[in-house]
Amino acid sequence: MALTMESLHALPGTMQRHGLVVIHAFPFKLGRESRVAMIKDSLHRIERPGSGVVKGLNDVYLMDPGELLQISREHCRIEQNGDGSYQIVDRGSKCGCTVNERRIGQHAGVMSATLADGDVLTLGTRESPYRFMFIAGFDNCRW
Repeated sequence: MALTMESLHALPGTMQRHGLVVIHAFPFKLGRESRVAMIKDSLHRIERPGSGVVKGLNDVYLMDPGELLQISREHCRIEQNGDGSYQIVDRGSKCGCTVNERRIGQHAGVMSATLADGDVLTLGTRESPYRFMFIAGFDNCRW
């Protein structure tokens, strides 16, 4: 779930409803949208073909129009373990991630962290506006 306006605007419209993105398959890969165009002095996404399900480097492509980019093209992935638990794994991103107050990524020397329902994920530096809440248990949700 997007927790900031920047997070909400970063999500592609075809992948979210009311700021929520439902993960249907694991691993779920997130990264920065690189298919963009400048229109009237602002950055706009060039929509990818398809029905909202994207095959490729990422499952969801986030817009990061900032002067200092927070989100790498291949930023992180969310995995479901065999016991039903979840973890986030940094994919070698430049700025890393934060789970609640715990940093992961190359600079932290730890590349993954366990995820629990309600954890706050920050993609990028601690100051990044790209914050999301991980919500587990939407197995029966119909989108």
